[in-house]
Amino acid sequence: MYKMKHFKQYKSKEQQSGFTLIEIMVVMVILGLLVAVVAPNILGRGEQARVTVAETQIREVSNALDLYKLDNFSYPGTEQGLEALVSKPSGFPEPKNWNKDGYMKTVPVDPWGNPYQYISPGVNGPFDLYSLGSDGKEGGDEEGADIGNWDIKE
Repeated sequence: MYKMKHFKQYKSKEQQSGFTLIEIMVVMVILGLLVAVVAPNILGRGEQARVTVAETQIREVSNALDLYKLDNFSYPGTEQGLEALVSKPSGFPEPKNWNKDGYMKTVPVDPWGNPYQYISPGVNGPFDLYSLGSDGKEGGDEEGADIGNWDIKE
């Protein structure tokens, strides 16, 4: 009788629930972004935190561009821009298998409030994706330097 009483406390395998891999990955990305933004600000490294956020966003947009290429056999053209990841673009190259759900919900802006720059084909690879940095101008050095997909280590 003792065993039966306590047996009812356990759920069957059908009633147990867990997290999917995607849910866990989303939480990890959010935690990573929070750590990248909050921790350095507390330690007085706000500018380095913005650089880290920009690098993370460039990686995420680059991954979305790679998915776009897998579906459509080419990256969006410079004129189509990063908006091609959110809504189906017109023009050349025509996306033949564009994902009806898009590749991103929105195109992020860099931590300084400026849009990311996108050129396809790029000088440094199949595309160039970069932030103009804290100064908002091409080039720059140290804290004002551009941050591009060619600089980011995997």
